[in-house]
Amino acid sequence: MTHDNTIIHGDCVTGMRNLAPASVDFVLTDPPYLVDYQSRDGRKVANDRNDEWLRPAFSQIYRVMKPASFCVSFYGWNRVHLFMAAWRAAGFRAVGHIVFRKRYASSTRFLRAEHEVAYLLAKGDVTPPARPIPDVIEFRYTGNKLHPTQKPVAALAPLVSVFCPQHGIVLDPFAGSGSSLVAAQQQGRRFLGFEIDAEHHRTATARLTGGVAVAA
Repeated sequence: MTHDNTIIHGDCVTGMRNLAPASVDFVLTDPPYLVDYQSRDGRKVANDRNDEWLRPAFSQIYRVMKPASFCVSFYGWNRVHLFMAAWRAAGFRAVGHIVFRKRYASSTRFLRAEHEVAYLLAKGDVTPPARPIPDVIEFRYTGNKLHPTQKPVAALAPLVSVFCPQHGIVLDPFAGSGSSLVAAQQQGRRFLGFEIDAEHHRTATARLTGGVAVAA
């Protein structure tokens, strides 16, 4: 399977099985949080009600990553035990933790939810970047117009710049509206994405080909 600047409509576990081992330089992904999320306008996220896909997906992610490479994965804080178990079972080790600071609350219950979180995961004996970025990154509000959990490109671009080598390929198995792939494109990297939802696949494809305005 070719994987130059492509987003594929389909299940990522099945799709990644067709990729060659050690063929991806960096993974940046925002998988379902396993919380049966529903946005204020009623939109949902595919496969957010179960974790049947979690271990198979990260096992394949680990397989297709090159030795001594990085993966940044968002996760649901109240399902961290499931994510961490899947990451460790795949072979990853956590080498950093990133907080994306919001200027608004995405929800309010016991606390005002004003941040997102992701782990920096390593495959093998990685080398620290020459110029490490902060582990707190500003998270601009996208309005979630293109996806119910849309991430801002501006928050993802520094991760691509630091953790993916020049001319390397960025993989996002849970591409959503394509923000991580747009970040890769803007940083001059190649990209490959999978998206199971047909509507979001169309949106991401349009963004990457100039058909939809890109949020900062």
